[in-house]
Amino acid sequence: MRSSHRPSGRSGPVAAPGPSRHLLIVDDDDRIRELLKEYLTREGYRTTGAAHAEAAKRLLELLEFDLVVLDVMMPGESGFDLTSWVRAKAETSRTPVLLLTAKGDPDDRIEGLSRGADDYMSKPFDPRELALRIEAILRRTGGKPLVAKEVRLGAATFDLERIELSRDGAPLRLTEAEGQLLRTLAINAHAPVERMALASNTADITGRAVDVQVTRLRRKLETDPKNPRYLQTVRGVGYMLAPD
Repeated sequence: MRSSHRPSGRSGPVAAPGPSRHLLIVDDDDRIRELLKEYLTREGYRTTGAAHAEAAKRLLELLEFDLVVLDVMMPGESGFDLTSWVRAKAETSRTPVLLLTAKGDPDDRIEGLSRGADDYMSKPFDPRELALRIEAILRRTGGKPLVAKEVRLGAATFDLERIELSRDGAPLRLTEAEGQLLRTLAINAHAPVERMALASNTADITGRAVDVQVTRLRRKLETDPKNPRYLQTVRGVGYMLAPD
């Protein structure tokens, strides 16, 4: 993944309000795994990470995922082996798998596809292409395409495509940072978003800037900002938007 690339929030698909599609990101490289989680969260997906095949298996047995993004070269079981396991399990046999590898060898691509992978990408790659490939797989496997919509927050309305907030039809001013934060929360509506994933859109990696933006947004959204109804704190995780 080309980690220096920081796409804007408007570059990819916009999810409809409600539960987002859930992706499992499996990569033994902590840095790449977290970058993928941050980017795909901004693109409207729920993301969970695993550092190796055993952790991924435990998650796949406990939770339902819409797609697995899986690194091939991992210590212990390889991505090829995990793909075979996914296909062999009745509960996960229809779960799409996208393989990632640092190798460009055609034999590896053939091996991955023969094990049941739905697609294959070589590193380094543009994260925008990854998002498009994921969406193409979900369309092929029966997932509905992402559609831009509004979310309603009491008397306020937020347009996810235009990144515009209004109350009773009158526009409310948003800074660029507030708009991007609200958009990320809106495309993951009703699901917690990690505080540090939200902080990745800011220059402040401590997360304090996110807390300031949330406080300002609550003043614009909430009848009682000290007891928020819509922009909620999820203790130990981050924040969640709960639209009407």
